[in-house]
Amino acid sequence: MHAMRTALAGALLAACAAPALAGTVTVITSFPKDLTQAYKTAFEKANPGITLEILNKNTVSGIAYVRETPAGQRPEVFWASAPDAFEVLGRDKLLAKSADVANKDVPDKIGNYPINDPGGMYLGQALAGYGIVYNTRYIAAHKIPAPVEWKDLLAPHWFGHVGITSPSRSGTMHLTVETILQGEGWDDGWNTLLRMSGNSSAVTERSFGVPDGVNNGQFGAGPVIDFFGLSSKYSKFPVEFVYPSETAIVPANIALIDGAKNTEEGKKFIAFTLSQAGQELLLEPKISRLPVLPYSALGGKVPQGYPDPAEIARRSKVQFNADLSQTRYYVVQSLYDQTVTFRLKELQAATKAIYDAEAKLGDKGKSGKPAELLAQARKLAWAPLVDGKQAADPEFLKIFSGNKKDAAVNQQITKLEGEWNGTAKSNYEQAVKLAREAAAL
Repeated sequence: MHAMRTALAGALLAACAAPALAGTVTVITSFPKDLTQAYKTAFEKANPGITLEILNKNTVSGIAYVRETPAGQRPEVFWASAPDAFEVLGRDKLLAKSADVANKDVPDKIGNYPINDPGGMYLGQALAGYGIVYNTRYIAAHKIPAPVEWKDLLAPHWFGHVGITSPSRSGTMHLTVETILQGEGWDDGWNTLLRMSGNSSAVTERSFGVPDGVNNGQFGAGPVIDFFGLSSKYSKFPVEFVYPSETAIVPANIALIDGAKNTEEGKKFIAFTLSQAGQELLLEPKISRLPVLPYSALGGKVPQGYPDPAEIARRSKVQFNADLSQTRYYVVQSLYDQTVTFRLKELQAATKAIYDAEAKLGDKGKSGKPAELLAQARKLAWAPLVDGKQAADPEFLKIFSGNKKDAAVNQQITKLEGEWNGTAKSNYEQAVKLAREAAAL
């Protein structure tokens, strides 16, 4: 018995002395299984003895997970589409430098945007643009013209046909929202977002709820990151994907997490994703992402007619500013949730009441009392509760970048969110009344 205890104690000491879970690299990512499984299979084949463990979480949950895991126990790699999320992690000192595994053949910039973080804290692993996926059969059946620009999804004939998700549930939706806000300015951008959301039939739980819904005909169209639209198209779903002129081509990044268990093998995985073999995986039909390696370095592997990120970046009207996005990261999420996600039924009702009044009144709605009432209804329904001036106020932004575990900070945020939610409900209900009053004239 004593010998058994001694042997057990020795085994426990040896286990404690061994590096924690050597041979396992844990990757926290928001990417879909088609992509992560392809990389897991290829990486494990190229690196016998290393197991890749995938933790799939949306970007916001992923950031929270890294924050809440103690140093020494964290996953090795963070892999996601949103550069502003990496800025948030960097600001919170949760990333470690990995510039030594960068692929030297990757260009410095896409358009004016650096592909790798100049501080070496994260690396561009793929390129991504933002646009609209639409179901060709659906729009033909409903006699809706194909969308080309974001503004096309604001027309009355799109009411109830758009699928959308929330920036708090999806890093890629957050980037789409920011692209519109940066392209149009805060106030006009929110007008576009509120009108598009008013036309939506649902706010999905995850980012892939939008492309899945468009693929199966639940929605006619929706805003998505390009690889969702392209992978659906190249997998033979009846869909098309279009980049509006207001888009941004930015890197989807990969980074080493500070305080991880198995840093060296984590770096091996990052290096693999940036190698020629790792970049060629992006071109598989089910993945359909834009590589960071120039097409010339990928030989004849690029499919004919595949989007050219350099060309899209050249014609894009938006020069994406990740620092600006990072400073208002949680404000944008909170404002969207309080005025759209949690008030969708009321926003839909206000949007429909305005359309019904416009259709009934025709030219009569363009002047006099009806025009005045409709203008008030539109402002109540489609103007942001936080204007551009307040959204740029450092003191206001500081509230949302504070630690939510701090009772005073949490109380301040909760109070603001409650006010926004209540005001949104009241505004939408008032918009319905005014639109109906106009229609009755």
